[in-house]
This record gives sequence, structure tokens and C-alpha cells, in this order.
Amino acid sequence: MRVMVLGNGQRPGVREEAERLLPFLRQHCEIVVFDLFQVQDLCAVEADLTLVLGGDGAILRAARQMGYRQVPVLGVNLGKLGFLADLTPDEFCQVFPRIVRRESHVTHHLMYECLVEEIEDGAVRPEPALPATACSPRDPLTNAYLGLNEVAIQTGPPFHLVELDLLIDGEAVSRYSGDGLIISTPIGSTAHSLSAGGPILSQELSAFVITPICPHALTNRPLVDSAHKVYTVQTGRPTEGTTLILDGQLTIPLPRRHRVTVRRAPVTFQLMKVSGQSYYRTLRGKLHWGMQPNYRQE
Repeated sequence: MRVMVLGNGQRPGVREEAERLLPFLRQHCEIVVFDLFQVQDLCAVEADLTLVLGGDGAILRAARQMGYRQVPVLGVNLGKLGFLADLTPDEFCQVFPRIVRRESHVTHHLMYECLVEEIEDGAVRPEPALPATACSPRDPLTNAYLGLNEVAIQTGPPFHLVELDLLIDGEAVSRYSGDGLIISTPIGSTAHSLSAGGPILSQELSAFVITPICPHALTNRPLVDSAHKVYTVQTGRPTEGTTLILDGQLTIPLPRRHRVTVRRAPVTFQLMKVSGQSYYRTLRGKLHWGMQPNYRQE
């Protein structure tokens, strides 16, 4: 089995854990890439598995770094919550020989493409690209960013209300006035969208959830619709501080009128699963469903 080892080398403990796991990995597989700082272009790498060390943020970076050549991911949680990276290092050492023996399966999950365009005097032109890095891929044909979790348009200093018009397949849906708007995949539904009051979606659904952030109108509520549709958000009057945030990691200022288009990507994020793992088991464990509150005694 050919394995890429990726992760967030800036996080304390990641490099040390990687060095500890390397001898074990070399006994079971061939390591074709070892990159903890997101510097390598992975588009031409042939691999069977991507091992990601860190937390869910490291997995989001790894998904973008792989770009349009996605490889199944197995996450080792060295962070806090870990919805995607849900194995501890000890659990990983227990299950990895089974993965090498192909006693596992791969689930496929929705990714998005995001196209950013500026509207000036009625004309629309592409927004200049972010500085090119391994973790901010842009499709050279469509000029779109690739992502896994969510697209968020939100206010910033001096924190005025933003006005956003939502269109689905070109049809006007609603005008939102508030702190912003999130368009999330099912994978991202347990991240920023959940904190803003959005629903939890089953990870393998083919749908987007649109969640307003602190809307001025109480009738604005989260909306779930098909991933086969195209979602367009147009900013209203220019508002200083308005920012587009991709996966909570890439930021693009929107100081003028812009049009942001979100659509289903032609590739899917692939997650390696072994028996005993399930989405609802992860939710029960991470969100403490059905457990008594653990009040700390001072």
C-alpha cells in the first residue's frame, strides 16, 4: 500500500507523533509523500491512502492540497473535537494492519467549487486569485476554488450589517440582512453552520445547507436543498470588512459588490472507514448525546 503522510506541522506534537509512527508505518506500507507543511503538489502522486495527522483543520487542508486527484483519507486526531480525524494514535496502530489487508471501505462525500467575481458598473469579472499555494488550488479552466466544509460570507470591522441576495439555479430566493451567510456541505454541517443554528446533515447526503448568521429578520431560517443546483450569493451595497471565508482557512476581502457562486465539485472527498466506526457513534461521542452533563466542581 502506497501512503501519503500529511498533517499540520505547526500544531504542537504533530511532528513528534509523525516521527514516532514512521517506523510502524514503514513495516506495513510504502510512504510516497511525507509533508507536514503543505508545500508539495500532490496532483501527480500515485497513492492508495492519505494519512493525516492533526485535527479536522489538517484534513481540510489535505483535501485542498490533493485538489482534483482525491485519495482516501484516514485521520489521526491530535487536536480537540475531531469529527473527521476520529482515531487516536493508539487506535490507528490497532486498525491500520486491517486497512492494509483491505478490511475497510471508503465513503464518498460532497465537495464544492466556489467562483468569486466582482460586479462593477453592471459588468462581471473574475476576482484576482489568492497567492498560489499547495492548499489554495484554483481550477485553471473554471477559476474556481475547491473546498470541503463551507463557504461563509460575513461582516468584519466595523461590523455593519451585510445585505446578501441568494439565488438558486438563477431564481431569486431571499435577501438576507445580518452578520452573514454560510453555504455548507454535509461534512461542514457540524462546523460553523451548526454553531450558527444550522441542522446536522448525514455526511453522505447530496445537499447543501444555507444558514444565515444572526439574521435581522426572524423569519430567515436554515434551508437545505439539492447539491445538483447552483447557488449564487450577490452582495448588496459595498460594506467595509465584508469577507469571504473558505473552510475557515482562506479569506478573500469583498469590499465592493461581488457575486459568489457555489456548486458541486466534479470530485468527492473520500474517507476511509473500518468496522466499528460510524457517523452516529462519532456524534454521540463528540457531542455527548445521551450523557449526563459533567459539571466541574470548584
